[in-house]
Amino acid sequence: MIKEFRRLNEALPGLLFGILLYGGIVEVIGVWFVSDKIRYTSGLCIGIACAIGMAIHLAVVLDETVRTQNASLNRIKAKSVLRYFAVVAVFFVMMWLNLGNLILAFIGVLGLKVSAYAQPLLHKIFSSSKNEENSKKDEEVKL
Repeated sequence: MIKEFRRLNEALPGLLFGILLYGGIVEVIGVWFVSDKIRYTSGLCIGIACAIGMAIHLAVVLDETVRTQNASLNRIKAKSVLRYFAVVAVFFVMMWLNLGNLILAFIGVLGLKVSAYAQPLLHKIFSSSKNEENSKKDEEVKL
């Protein structure tokens, strides 16, 4: 599945990892301070799922735009608005069905932004560890 995401967009697997890492950190830190742990966790999970869906949709739209060079700006704008309307619709359904903490769902969606800003740092960390592993393998082969 990672290869599929990488085929779609080179940065997408790292972005999704950052969203999940952010969600895990928010869950581990915050769950100790709330009384309703189920609504906290469910709201955060819904927000993280929305962030992941937005990241994948954004990658699909970017890929489609690059492949079809005649994509109009209005179509790209419409797909962006559709992405945000989908998140707002999920929030309304959450509120209507009382599914989770709406504030935590919003914090979960912010994981997309946090992951996007942390992407260069995460890429540097993972690429340096890959380079170290590759250099160790090269040294073993030479011996």
